[in-house]
Amino acid sequence: MILDRFYPIFDHSNWLRRMLPLGVKLVQLRAKDQPDAVVHEQIAQSRDLCRQHGAVLVVNDYWQAAIEAGCNWIHLGQEDLDDADLKAIRKAGLKLGVSTHDDDELERVLAMAPDYVALGPVYPTILKKMKWHQQGLPRVTEWKARVGDIPLVGIGGMSVERASGVLQAGADIVSVVTDITLNTDPEARVREWIEATR
Repeated sequence: MILDRFYPIFDHSNWLRRMLPLGVKLVQLRAKDQPDAVVHEQIAQSRDLCRQHGAVLVVNDYWQAAIEAGCNWIHLGQEDLDDADLKAIRKAGLKLGVSTHDDDELERVLAMAPDYVALGPVYPTILKKMKWHQQGLPRVTEWKARVGDIPLVGIGGMSVERASGVLQAGADIVSVVTDITLNTDPEARVREWIEATR
């Protein structure tokens, strides 16, 4: 399966309701710190919206809820990996994307045969406090050489203007959060992203 090169991340199904009709084909639901009932509801709504629009849904973190909802993709951060049951995830047929930030993390993840590897932050990010400084484009090129045929996702500080450079450096996919969610016209920005990545 070829994943779309534009990969926005949203924290609520309302975002998907707005953005999927514009042509988004790969999206992550990252509903952090919510009660279980809300998480299950958000995943179910997002799953249905993605099916309706022919888009791939990636559920961040909540792998058990993703299995229960019949989803196909899960994304795990390094901390999430410590508690996740990878055998159960694979047995359920879920595809796995994983975040990496340094050499040790990449080696750990490659041993799991992931379905994509995310590298970040490529540029400084305001989304969350991180101990890693920006990775830069040379690191994207290095990571792609190391992951080979596994799709590489560049994330962190992304903007439409930076997208082509990240893709040229070797990323297969560019993931974005605040460049859309904090934009004064998110719909227009998504259209720009689609134009820049297809």
